[in-house]
Amino acid sequence: MPRQTPPFRADMVGSLLRTAPLKAAREQHERGAISAGELRAVEDQEIRTLVRKQEEIGLQAVTDGEFRRAFWHYDFLEHLDGVEGFWMDHGVQFQGAQLKPKGIRVTGPLGFSGHPMLDHFRFLKANTSRVPKMTIPSPSMLHYRGGRQVIDPAVYPDMEEFYADLGRAYATAVAAFAAEGCRYLQLDDVSFAYLCDPEQRRMLAERGDDPVKQPEIYAGMLNAAIANRPADMVISMHLCRGNFRSTFIASGGYEPVAERLFNQIGADAYFMEWDTERAGGFEPLRFLPKGKTVVLGLVTSKTGTLERKDDIRRRIDEAAKFVDLDQLALSPQCGFASTEEGNTLAEDEQWAKLAMIVEIAREVWG
Repeated sequence: MPRQTPPFRADMVGSLLRTAPLKAAREQHERGAISAGELRAVEDQEIRTLVRKQEEIGLQAVTDGEFRRAFWHYDFLEHLDGVEGFWMDHGVQFQGAQLKPKGIRVTGPLGFSGHPMLDHFRFLKANTSRVPKMTIPSPSMLHYRGGRQVIDPAVYPDMEEFYADLGRAYATAVAAFAAEGCRYLQLDDVSFAYLCDPEQRRMLAERGDDPVKQPEIYAGMLNAAIANRPADMVISMHLCRGNFRSTFIASGGYEPVAERLFNQIGADAYFMEWDTERAGGFEPLRFLPKGKTVVLGLVTSKTGTLERKDDIRRRIDEAAKFVDLDQLALSPQCGFASTEEGNTLAEDEQWAKLAMIVEIAREVWG
């Protein structure tokens, strides 16, 4: 059956390819050729157009494509109280590509006393008749990338205090978005998928973190963040293994984290990457409890090649062997532009994939 509340049978993760006018305006702003106000005017216009396009192809929830961001995570995190962004010697290394050398560090007590993305949500909500979906990074993303070394020990000599303050800061953020009318909030979290990769687990252990305990710590922060949300506010999580210029970082099926992810975290839904064999099989879905939804990321955002509808329907049938079909939905495996550079496909290919997802969802669920 069709769904009347998020996540919808046909849904999307969040980010979309930046348009040519937006890219030009951002470049002009960076070199001082236009003001911040002029850049915002271009962003506003491009987001309005983007929203209309999402509505036209039949999506019931729409985003602003993360058009005002350079990074899916840093742009949010660096505006938390006690956090600052900085430029490093080198960026995070993906398979064959490297991020811009941006980093974040904790230099003061963590908190949330306002944020520019509240304005971003207000604009989106005012410019759509559909459900406005907001995406922000999970609290675990402030820790996972850099670990202890990016947290000032003079501010947080005890990591337990850091985790507790971060959970409280996020709880304030969730309440602030709720107060603006947000009822569909997604927490983007690569940590749980990365922790399915032996190489990533080894990396954590070598820097002094316990890869066995870390998921429990992250689950605790997530639950602290969302525990007091309004009853009608849907919280989804998105998991992937890296998404930059169509490359990736991690591999490994969800088996090591699935039971904790589905049963110990209070999220309502999970957007999960399943577009390649790197994500493993659907067996971990057997842990999904009644009342929760998994949005199958079966359509890849990394290439422009349009999948065959029959292949996607066959994979939905495979997933339904482990969980009720009514607890499933369909989306791309990730955003199309987790950073402003975007993946290596064209805008018309992006829209063709999203339109196909809407068509398949109607065929499968009505």
